[in-house]
Amino acid sequence: MTNSYKFTLAGCAAIVLWSLTVGLLRNVAEQLGPIGGAAMIYSVSSLFLIVTLGAPRLPSFSSRYLLIGGGLFVSYEICLSLALGMANNRLQAIEVSIVNYLWPSLTVLLAVLASKKKVNVIIYPSILLSFFGVAWTMSGDQGLSLERLVGNVASNPASYSMALIGAFLWAIYCNVTKHLSNGKNAITWFFIATAIALWIKYFFSDEGALVFTTQSVIDLFLAGIVMGSGYALWNIGIIGGNMMLLATLSYFTPIFSTFLSAWILDISLTTRFWQGVAMVTLSSLLCWWFSKDKR
Repeated sequence: MTNSYKFTLAGCAAIVLWSLTVGLLRNVAEQLGPIGGAAMIYSVSSLFLIVTLGAPRLPSFSSRYLLIGGGLFVSYEICLSLALGMANNRLQAIEVSIVNYLWPSLTVLLAVLASKKKVNVIIYPSILLSFFGVAWTMSGDQGLSLERLVGNVASNPASYSMALIGAFLWAIYCNVTKHLSNGKNAITWFFIATAIALWIKYFFSDEGALVFTTQSVIDLFLAGIVMGSGYALWNIGIIGGNMMLLATLSYFTPIFSTFLSAWILDISLTTRFWQGVAMVTLSSLLCWWFSKDKR
């Protein structure tokens, strides 16, 4: 197997591992609590990344990258993990994850707004399709209804709000870090900062003490290693892999994630839910295709 294939395979494995994180995060949150569970997962992931990728010296990174990029990363990860952990039930956790997958379309939207280049007008209805897909998943079997949609969000505004805010944060992160990082990757330090922020939040919250069982420890280490491995393998994949293939596959993550989350959490999803997921995925693909450089 050539190095190119190895790098590409590493990138494909990263996409699969990222698709597992929603179900694993929710699983740990149910056993250790939304905040404490997330803090433990990011602590395990941080240790794993230190071992596998190392922790480059902080002075080697620009202060703007660490402050802006790190701040966006930490804020996003906290929003996502707490949105999943604080969902009222497992189905709602998957709904929240679909809201989070608005980020590819939002990334394109922000890039278009920040650029002076002319873009294909198909991008704009494609972005609207992603929001329509999210609404479709949240409306249930009875059809799209503004009343039901508002009622669903009102049942847990914190989770849905954090998921939406997180989508915007990650879209901003994707647009600004490539200009601030100078080709360097501080992902290990960003994970450490996320873990520290979550522990601070945990100690100032009313959440109960962590109670470990054999199953919770197994699930915790599985979630932490899977999350850390996803970032480590993606870092390898983008070095020398087939980026066209990896980029295309990454936009199918909502489908992979929904399927694996439903399997991990042992829940059945309706046909209408899958239709909404397909709309979000198609929207991401269209936005990517009509915004990429065709040269």
